Amino acid sequence: MSNAIRARAPLRLAFGGGGTDVAPYADERGGYVLNATINLYAWVSIVPNESGLIRLRSLDYGESACFEVGQTAGPAASGGNMLLAKGVMDSLDIARSIPCGFDLFTHTDCPPESGLGASSTMTVALIGAFDRWLKLGLNRYEIAQFAVEVERHDLGLVGGKQDQYAAAFGGFNFIEFSGGDVLVNPLRLPTEWVSELEYAIVLAFSGKRHGSGDIISDQVQNFKQHRHENVKAMDRTKQMAFEMKRHLLKGQFERFGNLLHEAWVAKKGMAKGITNPHIDMVYEAVRAAGALGGKVSGAGGGGFIFFFAAPHRRHHVIQVLENAGIRRMQFGFTNQGLQTWIR
Repeated sequence: MSNAIRARAPLRLAFGGGGTDVAPYADERGGYVLNATINLYAWVSIVPNESGLIRLRSLDYGESACFEVGQTAGPAASGGNMLLAKGVMDSLDIARSIPCGFDLFTHTDCPPESGLGASSTMTVALIGAFDRWLKLGLNRYEIAQFAVEVERHDLGLVGGKQDQYAAAFGGFNFIEFSGGDVLVNPLRLPTEWVSELEYAIVLAFSGKRHGSGDIISDQVQNFKQHRHENVKAMDRTKQMAFEMKRHLLKGQFERFGNLLHEAWVAKKGMAKGITNPHIDMVYEAVRAAGALGGKVSGAGGGGFIFFFAAPHRRHHVIQVLENAGIRRMQFGFTNQGLQTWIR
């Protein structure tokens, strides 16, 4: 049996600046994003075979596609992870350039469209797997930018750039966006500080998935139409990402937690659909229980939500979430970005 080529890339929590990595705002005014990768992953396996067939299977969406080597994937690969796989394969001209068939499996450690950047992380993992198999020699910046090109230009999916770079590099990062240029600034935190953050942050899944496309499209239109309050909110959330970075590097976690709250307030002013009455009710109940701040992860509208709580209030925050029927999820931070190997 042929060796399998595997890849995994980490999902992320976005603390501040999310949305300022989206064009045209990022191109015209520049963006800052502060994020960190966690030990939940997007997984890809490629198993070469002699069948003359390319077989794709998404374990998340229950989708599959099959076609012959030398043919394109076609409409069978029309959604979810299959769409991403098709986009990467078309960009690399995989179906026409490889000498044999293969099976490709994709899977993520979280529900689809839940705010942890799973789609873009999957794209990075796909590119990483083909890079390892075909010995393309791509570096992390090239892989991240390739993923952006596939999603935003080839497939026409709306969104920003932070997820691709977070997945490729891993760790705590302050990422700057200026025109078409992206600069990843790794933040080196002491191990005990990272452990303190893991204890302070409560991550939970609301069970209500969101479609980020409508929210992001509304944000883009607000900027294009120069709606003052919306643009002001984008400017403020960008500035707070910078301030949060400073507090994080100094170990000033209480100030960091308070800024999470301010950043969430600002983010809600960027576009409609970022929050809803249920999210607001839960958020206020958790704040009353002792959380300093928190936010919905990703574009908003549901999915994963996280809170920053003082250690002696953590159990109260968890109890409020459980009473609201929101499931807490264990996690840890990871400094490891995209990984590939052959087994």
